[in-house]
Amino acid sequence: MEAPVLTDQNVFPTEEIIFSQIGKYGVLWNSMFEYIHKAYPDLEEQWRYYKDGKSWLLKVTRKTKTIFWLSLIKDTFRVTFYFTDRAEEAILKSSISEELKGMFTEGKHYNKIRGITIIFKRRKDIADAKALMQIKLNVK
Repeated sequence: MEAPVLTDQNVFPTEEIIFSQIGKYGVLWNSMFEYIHKAYPDLEEQWRYYKDGKSWLLKVTRKTKTIFWLSLIKDTFRVTFYFTDRAEEAILKSSISEELKGMFTEGKHYNKIRGITIIFKRRKDIADAKALMQIKLNVK
C-alpha cells in the first residue's frame, strides 16, 4: 500500500494543502464530501496526527462509531472502512466492485474486523464508498 504524504506533525492538513497533494482527484474529493454533507449531516470529521503511523488521518464518525478513515497518498486519497463479520452478507449483496468484495472476504482479520480500502482514481470509487457508508451505518 502506498505511503501517506501528510507526515509533518506540525503542518495541519488545510484545504489548500489537501488539494495541492491530490491534484486532479480533487473533483472526486469534492463529490465525496458534498455527498456526505448532504446525505449525512450528522457525521463528524476530525483530522489528527497519529504518531504510530507518522501521518495525518481524517476520522469520520457518527457519535462514537467510526465510519471510515481517510489518508492522502501520492496524487490521490484513500478511505478504509472496517467491518465485523456481521457485515459480510450485506457487502456481498452490495453493488461494490468484485475486487472490493474480495478484499473483504479474503482480507486479514484484525481481531474481529476486516478492512476494505478504496483508492480514489475514478467516479465508480465514489459509488463504492457510498454503498460502504450505507452498510457501515446500517449494520450493527
